[in-house]
Amino acid sequence: MSSDDAYGSFLEQANQDIGTSNVSTTSKKATTKAVDTDVPMKLQKIEQYYTSEADEPFEPVSLKWGGNNMPSEKEFAELIGHDSEVSTMSTKEFDPRGQYRDVLQAVEEAGDGKSRIFRAIHGKTRFEYYVVGLDKEQGRVVGVKAQAVES
Repeated sequence: MSSDDAYGSFLEQANQDIGTSNVSTTSKKATTKAVDTDVPMKLQKIEQYYTSEADEPFEPVSLKWGGNNMPSEKEFAELIGHDSEVSTMSTKEFDPRGQYRDVLQAVEEAGDGKSRIFRAIHGKTRFEYYVVGLDKEQGRVVGVKAQAVES
């Protein structure tokens, strides 16, 4: 088991309800769909991490989308194959210290010049943040995602 898996397992155990007697020893990674079409080169070159208790890298997102506008929260949940809550958040909520400016800029350049942030919830402490833009020309939603652990 890698040290990341061990640490993730430790976090899961530490964040379980006190009344729970069944302690899990395996770490569950949040998994949603992120790529089903070509990824813009600019997004493949991002080498930055999202800072949380897990410090996960940003990964490219490129999903086919036939709409003329950015998907709604419900449509985005369907697009990524997520059957739980998805919400949107402002850039200021996502990046209050301005540490992800380069990420936001790369996403906006890969899309139509605007970005939107979706937050997919995976239980009480696990989340995925999607920073995406609309590429109408190619008929896709493009951007990056990062997994986070927040207790």
